[in-house]
Amino acid sequence: MTQRVVITGASAGVGRAIARTYAARGARLGLIARGGAGLAAAERDCRRLGAADVRTHQVDVADAGAVQRAADDVVHHFDGLDVWINDAMVSVFAPTWEITAAEFRRVTEVNYLGTVHGTLAALRHMRPHGRGAIVQVGSALAYRGIPLQSAYCASKHAVQGFNDSLRAELLHDCPGVRLSMVQLPAVNTPQFSWVRTRLPRHPQPVPPIFAPEVAARAVVWAADHGPRELNVGGPTWRARLANILFPGLLDRQLARSGYDSQQTDTPIDPAEWRDNLDRPGDDEQDWGAEGVFTGRSRRHSATLWVSTHKRTASVLALGGLVMAATGLARRLR
Repeated sequence: MTQRVVITGASAGVGRAIARTYAARGARLGLIARGGAGLAAAERDCRRLGAADVRTHQVDVADAGAVQRAADDVVHHFDGLDVWINDAMVSVFAPTWEITAAEFRRVTEVNYLGTVHGTLAALRHMRPHGRGAIVQVGSALAYRGIPLQSAYCASKHAVQGFNDSLRAELLHDCPGVRLSMVQLPAVNTPQFSWVRTRLPRHPQPVPPIFAPEVAARAVVWAADHGPRELNVGGPTWRARLANILFPGLLDRQLARSGYDSQQTDTPIDPAEWRDNLDRPGDDEQDWGAEGVFTGRSRRHSATLWVSTHKRTASVLALGGLVMAATGLARRLR
């Protein structure tokens, strides 16, 4: 059966990579984003890659009514909905005291309430049929806040709490609707060239950096298999574990390294920097899926492979133990 999939934040970055992945499967796609040029290019990409059909909606996910109307249109034309992925996001790079109340509100409206709006729109169509998959694109920062991104980290923490409540409700009333959250590591997306920033140097994802395709594979796998959560990459696992075991030590480490690790050595001119907080960054120019750190990004994650191939990984690990034990026994003879 041809999948019917809606993706928010589909014009660039991880959302664009997810759209391409589903297009290659021949899915019918509903793409939601603010940027006109990016959205049009995403539609062309998906049709070229083999999508069965594509509908686009130039919508700000902070507008609940617009998101619902987009969902209704997609469901009407595709005669149903199988997968909804919430990926739209914005951020502000600055110390907390330099972020205005309006900026905190805007980040919350897009990242947290946008996720809520998308989820409610999906549930309106999934619950009556008792099936479907909803995937929230999260972050390691949903569990561990870092300096200079307090608004973004808070919004991802909020999504995590929302998901926990909703998941229990769905298990009680509608277990056929699966809810997953994919916690991403640093990803090379265009956001670091259009994020609102008050830093002196060009923003960057905290290394190690992964390609958007790694994130896309994880999100699509989560939609197919419905895990409660999927942690992508070793950095995500390490951040979560360190936050559980040594939160105070992690605070001090981030105080020392968290500022420089989120900036390159290249100064920026605040007067010329254009951000996408209040207006789309790809309304007039298509930025694609990848950002400016392609040369430093990893296109594969061994940790993700293990997480998504647990049975095979267990067999390989057991085989390795047997071989090691056999070799040891021979040496002891």
